[in-house]
Amino acid sequence: MPDLFSQPAAESALWAVVAVMGKVIRIAEIYPSRPAAVADQAWREAQVRAYAGFLDSAEKPLPRYAVKPIRRHDLPRRWKPLPALGFLRGEF
Repeated sequence: MPDLFSQPAAESALWAVVAVMGKVIRIAEIYPSRPAAVADQAWREAQVRAYAGFLDSAEKPLPRYAVKPIRRHDLPRRWKPLPALGFLRGEF
């Protein structure tokens, strides 16, 4: 299995916001710059905090978000962005 999050070459460098729930890791969104990815990570974490009470009552595990470098050719073929709380509808 290739290392999806190894340091990418400058010409194809992207930054991925990855969502982690248990052992499942999904690429939530990609950005051309790290500051944009960090801002998206902060927004996603704020959304999870805002719904933390609901998630606890629904016994849903909270996702964790991280920013990792990724190469464009390492994206899954049919990849599409993951909504911040998309896992609530079974999209995780």
